Amino acid sequence: MKNLIYLLATVLILTSCKNLEQDNNDAMSETEAQAAMQDSLAALPEVKLHIFDGGSVLAKQKVMFSEGDRYEGESIQLAAPFYVIQHPEGTLLWDTGLPEGLVGQGDVTPEGDAFTISRSEKIVDQLASVGLTPADIDMIAFSHVHFDHTGGANNFANAKWLVQDTEMDFINSDAIKGNAFYAPDSFSKLSNSQILNGDYDIFSDGSVVIKSFPGHTAGHQALYLSLKESGPTLLSGDTYHFEQNREDAVVPQFNYDIPESKTSIEEFEAFAKAKNATVIIQHDLEDFKSTVAKTPMK
Repeated sequence: MKNLIYLLATVLILTSCKNLEQDNNDAMSETEAQAAMQDSLAALPEVKLHIFDGGSVLAKQKVMFSEGDRYEGESIQLAAPFYVIQHPEGTLLWDTGLPEGLVGQGDVTPEGDAFTISRSEKIVDQLASVGLTPADIDMIAFSHVHFDHTGGANNFANAKWLVQDTEMDFINSDAIKGNAFYAPDSFSKLSNSQILNGDYDIFSDGSVVIKSFPGHTAGHQALYLSLKESGPTLLSGDTYHFEQNREDAVVPQFNYDIPESKTSIEEFEAFAKAKNATVIIQHDLEDFKSTVAKTPMK
């Protein structure tokens, strides 16, 4: 009996020691993970994200943002922002907003009565507010080349244009001619192009990465940013147009390729989840209001 009691006591002591050792290891692992995360954040370059108002869009037929009759009879007010990303090795302009010819015109309703659009400031004046000139823009990239994203592009003729090969193929095809969603003259001065074929890590450090999510247009793309203070951030392009669009996971009926769009939505969400990224839906008015108030984001 004494031997049995002794054996049980020994087992209990060993088990307690093992549990204590495991607890210590778990605590050390958590501490080490936190330290590694801090080191990783400290190693990130100083990247700044400036958010600007590139105009306003009243979509009178919200139903166009789904395949069926969802949103039938509704309208929605959308933003049309553009972004400047400052990195120690260069400055990127992401999208440029609505056509600059709208400045001073008030509300304008183009033929077809689908939208009422407006823009209050020219892009050069807006950049000047943060001490930048067109010469300071090293690179320009559009989420895609619909007219509400290319409106101020010709101010940056000397910038390197980062564009997907599929988008460029469409631009150079007859399919773009007469299509009201595009305004090729608004980016006709961009001649220094770098053709991309999928994702592209602009500065080769993971801090500013173009992500290919085609479907809305032939070469539609989003932009991933790894910011020290704000954390992982994903600019949506037109993967979605507003938060309800994302919740419903629906595809606009006017997209270039609807099946491809659905695949891109799945890949977009998987990437956002893997990175634990804050998604900024570019056209969503509430997203715009909440983020522009915090600029520059870092």
